[in-house]
Amino acid sequence: MKDKARPTHYFLHGIRRALEGLLLCAFTVTLSNCVTEDTFDNNNKGNFEALWRIIDEHYCFLDDKNKTYGLDWDAIHAQYSNRITESMKPEQLFEVCGDMLRELQDGHVNLTASFNTARYWDWFERYPVNFSDSIQRKYLGTDYLYTQGIKYKILPCNIGYVYCPSFEYSFGSGNLSAIFSHLAVCTGLILDIRNNSGGQLTSAQALAECFINEKTTGGYICHKTGKGHSSFSSPEAITLTPAEGIRWQKPVIVLTNRNCYSAANTFVMYMKACTNATILGARTGGGCGMPFNSELPNGWLVRFSAVPMYDINMQLTESGIDPDIHVDITTSDWQNSTDTMIEEAIKRLTATGQ
Repeated sequence: MKDKARPTHYFLHGIRRALEGLLLCAFTVTLSNCVTEDTFDNNNKGNFEALWRIIDEHYCFLDDKNKTYGLDWDAIHAQYSNRITESMKPEQLFEVCGDMLRELQDGHVNLTASFNTARYWDWFERYPVNFSDSIQRKYLGTDYLYTQGIKYKILPCNIGYVYCPSFEYSFGSGNLSAIFSHLAVCTGLILDIRNNSGGQLTSAQALAECFINEKTTGGYICHKTGKGHSSFSSPEAITLTPAEGIRWQKPVIVLTNRNCYSAANTFVMYMKACTNATILGARTGGGCGMPFNSELPNGWLVRFSAVPMYDINMQLTESGIDPDIHVDITTSDWQNSTDTMIEEAIKRLTATGQ
């Protein structure tokens, strides 16, 4: 009996030694990472260096900014580090850090302290507003239907109008099918996402999948694989799968303005891949909808888009997506409470439906 048991004993003993070896390796790797990981003191210099390093190692668009307008992040460090002194008050340090981040010219990069938020405001202030709640009420009236944050109705010209101001809600097949069932008699559809600041990427995808009948590549995504500015994975296709409920088969025009961000920007990227969709309005606000968050030693929070996303033509979408047809609300229409974008969409859809 003892002789027969010995092989099992040695087998179990070997497993134990192997597991101990694996644990030792894991501990060694962890210890090594802890030793080599940079740490920064909670003082003015340390917080500045931490912020610069976070952008240097994790921000995904430094190479693109360098190609676009010659941004040199190392030169930015030299320029702004000279402004840091230990006698500065927190508000003064915050101002320097905010000025440095504005060199990225990215409205989706935010630095937040208890007393202020730094942001690159020119990102959208240089663009027309192109949306008015009061003018929109002329078209929506008070008899519109409402589900999961979406307002919809049939306009007098037999064009469907859907306003989706946010992707914060979860869109189920039942909700979306109810909308398209009600609008099925229409000859065309206006899908208005102006001033949609984003929300859930799953909701943006669910709505886009109501406009396709077969699996479709909606764009591409890469992931950061290291600390280098060019350390990315190969582009991975984002596949859209047709919705299980009712799907829209007629022409659709998507209305956009600069205040379409994050998941709304991704939605426009998806709709660019739909054969019966036209994007009309102004350039979107960009943002990939997958934020990266980090904290400085003093507790200030920095946030920015975490991954590069590309449309079906491998064009980067971070800085916004141009419409197929550029239309702004004209000054005269604004004064007359007329929405130039809606009127242009109605004209085009009416002509298409004839």
